[in-house]
Amino acid sequence: MESSLYIIIAGILGLGLGAVVASLFVKNNSKKLEETAKEKAKSLIREAEINAEAIKKERMLEAKEKYLKLKSEFEEDANKKKAIIITNENKIKQREQVLAKELEQIKRKEAELDSKKENLTAQLHSVSVKKEELDKVTSQRISDLEKIAGLSRDEAKDQLVEMLKDEANTKASSHIKDILDQAKLTATKQAKKIVLDTIQRTATEHAIENCVSVFNIESDDVKGKIIGREGRNIRALEAATGVEIIVDDTPEAIIISGFDPVRREVARLSLHRLVQDGRIHPARIEEVVAKTEKNIEEEIVEIGERTCIDLGIHGLHPELIRMVGRMRFRSSYGQNLLQHSREVAKLCATMAAEMGLNAKLAKRAGLLHDIGKVYPEEAELPHAILGMELAKKYKEHPEVINAIGAHHDEIEMTSMISPIVQASDAISGSRPGARREIMDSYIKRLKELEELALAFDGVNKCFAMQAGRELRVLVDADNVDDQTASKLSFDISQKIEKEMQYPGQIKITVIREMRAVNYAK
Repeated sequence: MESSLYIIIAGILGLGLGAVVASLFVKNNSKKLEETAKEKAKSLIREAEINAEAIKKERMLEAKEKYLKLKSEFEEDANKKKAIIITNENKIKQREQVLAKELEQIKRKEAELDSKKENLTAQLHSVSVKKEELDKVTSQRISDLEKIAGLSRDEAKDQLVEMLKDEANTKASSHIKDILDQAKLTATKQAKKIVLDTIQRTATEHAIENCVSVFNIESDDVKGKIIGREGRNIRALEAATGVEIIVDDTPEAIIISGFDPVRREVARLSLHRLVQDGRIHPARIEEVVAKTEKNIEEEIVEIGERTCIDLGIHGLHPELIRMVGRMRFRSSYGQNLLQHSREVAKLCATMAAEMGLNAKLAKRAGLLHDIGKVYPEEAELPHAILGMELAKKYKEHPEVINAIGAHHDEIEMTSMISPIVQASDAISGSRPGARREIMDSYIKRLKELEELALAFDGVNKCFAMQAGRELRVLVDADNVDDQTASKLSFDISQKIEKEMQYPGQIKITVIREMRAVNYAK
């Protein structure tokens, strides 16, 4: 145990000694390391100082170079500005010298002007003195002349003015006469040239109106349906339309005869609808004719509107448009009235344009110049005056109104458009084949025949048939009995004999039809 104890103690002592030795070793090494670190730190500090010094020198050199550069630039800029200032100073000095010279010249001129002013003042004084003397001499001479001539100054002046006036009037009259003679020579040629150019540039087709329309049918079997049992259908159609239906041996055709184009057109369209429908009897005929007449009225308005659009005429009153459409179904001496009016409108526009006038206004007057011929009511006035009154009523232009009223010389022409309308109307009517005089007188006679019968009491409708050789009179069955109908036929025939002139004889047929109509409700 003692030996173990000695061993343990020896171990402890050995451990302590090792620790001491180790601590001593560590201390020695730490000192060496510290010294080494200090030396390295010193060496680093020295190197940093050296580097810092080098950088400092380098930066100072750069700063010095930059300073020198800026200094040189500043000096260069300052020199330039100094040079500019010196130049400007030299210019100012030169300008001052020039101004000084100009001031000296102005002073010299002022002195010269003062001297001239003094001279002029003296001269004016002398002139005023001379003028007074001259006025005295002049007044003396004038008084001497007045004594010699026996006239005062004002009287002599008046005589001189009168002499000059007479001389000027004589020369002016001779000049005016020469100008008028020259104008007469050139005006006729120019007018002929304008008319010829207008006629050549306005070419239209002409179709003479007749009193017959042809209704084509697919087969002759339809003719029997149109005639009806014992002719009742054809009689009902003639009574409703006022035309004569001729059904003869002409293959696939029925002739519609009548002087009024509107009636013929109503009859033709009604026949067309009845044949297409297949139902042909008196009641149906009257219904179709009534519808067709209404459609014709609508077509009349459409024709008027289309005519105005084609001619470029705007702002026309609706009633005037309707009358323009009615022209399509009227004729003047066999010439279709609408075709004639369209042609006159075109001629007026061309002629007005050649003369430098308002072409649109002339075209408007040309279209409306015969508007009095389609007035729905019979009037005592000539158609030109009636057309003028209609144009006034619907507020047309005053030049248009005058042109309408003066185109047959019923009133005085007050506008340049009026003679143009008159000339254009004559040109349109005088084209070869444009008119047929007998046609107009024939239609006029038929209208007078119908109007004569309509004047009797109880007459509802009246139609001239067979080219005026027959007059069919439809009377009111409630107001006219059989005996009165016979007397009415006699009275009408007697009045026709007294008041009208006609070839051959006229048959008066009074038709009294009794109808009983009731409705099942």
